[in-house]
Amino acid sequence: MPKSTSQTSIRKALISAVMLVTALCLSLSISISTYLDVKEQKLLIVNKLNILAEIIAFNAQVSVLFDDRKTEEQRLKSFEKIPLIKNIHIYTIDEISNKAVFFTSFNARKTPPVPLRVDSIEQLKQPKITEDSIELIKPIMYEGNIKGYVYIRGGLERLNDYINKKILIDILLTLFVLVLVYFVARRIQKRIADPIDQLSRLLQDVSKNHNYNARAAKTNITEINMLSNSLNIMLTRTQNQIERHKNDKQEIKQLNQSLEEKVNQRTIALREANQELLTTLERMHQYQNQIVESEKMASLGQMVAGVAHEVNTPIGLGITGSTLLRDKLAEISQGFEQKTLTSSQLKRFIDNGIENLDLIYRNLNRAAELVSSFKKVAVNQDGELNSLVNMHDLISNVMLSMRTDLLEKAPNVVIHCSSQLMFETKVGPLQQVLQQLLSNSVIHGFRDNQNNEIEITVERNESSLIINYYDNGIGVDKSIKKRIFDPFVTTKRGEGGSGLGMHLVYNLVTQALGGSVYFDDQSSKGTRFIITLPLTEANKI
Repeated sequence: MPKSTSQTSIRKALISAVMLVTALCLSLSISISTYLDVKEQKLLIVNKLNILAEIIAFNAQVSVLFDDRKTEEQRLKSFEKIPLIKNIHIYTIDEISNKAVFFTSFNARKTPPVPLRVDSIEQLKQPKITEDSIELIKPIMYEGNIKGYVYIRGGLERLNDYINKKILIDILLTLFVLVLVYFVARRIQKRIADPIDQLSRLLQDVSKNHNYNARAAKTNITEINMLSNSLNIMLTRTQNQIERHKNDKQEIKQLNQSLEEKVNQRTIALREANQELLTTLERMHQYQNQIVESEKMASLGQMVAGVAHEVNTPIGLGITGSTLLRDKLAEISQGFEQKTLTSSQLKRFIDNGIENLDLIYRNLNRAAELVSSFKKVAVNQDGELNSLVNMHDLISNVMLSMRTDLLEKAPNVVIHCSSQLMFETKVGPLQQVLQQLLSNSVIHGFRDNQNNEIEITVERNESSLIINYYDNGIGVDKSIKKRIFDPFVTTKRGEGGSGLGMHLVYNLVTQALGGSVYFDDQSSKGTRFIITLPLTEANKI
């Protein structure tokens, strides 16, 4: 006796499958979304604490240097309006033990103080995240030396509330979607099950009444249409077998109609495919334009960020120094008016005033140099007229003018250029380009003054003048090879480099001289630049 199998309805199976798949997909999607969202929120909080810690460390430089606890305490009180910050400690380096000691602190309202973290400085340089707080430590730097540390602790109460609210919303959304999917599944199963019932009734009619003229109607479901077509073909063949002699012509006509329908279907499919291809190509062009615009905006954002960082740092230090000097001057003025001023106070004020004025002068001078560099980036193409120049003499004069700068690394400069080579160009911009390349080799390329070589090769062909510049230094860092001509790209950030040198070279060559400059990023050793300048009408004569 054959083993009986359990039977089920296609309506029930369809609804169950749709609900199960929907529930699994929603659960997986919401779980992943919640995890990534929480991770992103924590990362944002850590980044915000890092920025606040760097601001506090920057502002605390002068206070730590001059042991001005009162000013720093007043400054820390301003962080009461930031709910994220719970505790702040500032440590200073003891000159005798060279260890971190407590300087001052800040605790938010209704927040108890936390123990000192002077023994956990190395561990907290990377943010430490617990269930209810985030802790981290940043160094207080002054002229490249560590003068102290800033400890900051932030609370995660708002993040936990956000997580609870999001979970509640996700649950409600899941229930709503499941209810909606249930009704949609009911409608879909009705659309699928009804045509199957019609086919079943049709087969019963054919089997009972031998009605081979009956045909299955078309539906909106492709698979059922295929089944209907197969059934119709079977009925047609059966009917044709019975009425072979009567319906020969009708069968040929039906075959022709079927062929025409297939041709039309193929034609329509081909037309749709061509339209889809055209739409895809149009989208590709749109994406290309969007990518170009995105690159422009990214470059502009990087330039603005570089200007803000480079200029704001010296100006901020100058403002801090002048503010401190003004406070000290007010104290001296008060002591003088009250006749309590002592010689030691006056001497300390003079010493501190000299240091503050030196700090202000250095930083304002640095800002002036940066502004001067920024001005050089905007190249005026009409600022200088072309003149005929001997290329060998021009390079020699540039070498002579930079003799003092080259003396430090003592490179061996080899010039491959005919002493009779004459070229009409703008002398000033070309001199600046050569000077900047030589300066980059000395500052960035050579580590010491041993075995340093610079090779400059100048050649002329029918359409252009080619200057091949090469040095055997350490080369360009991989991280900036693709962006070497972008503004503010440098490996000497904080060491005097502004990142405008190669951007200036690019502007001078492409705008002032009307040529092109190429950086050989495939070179395995040293650095090579190839500058191509077009010949003017006077050069062609």
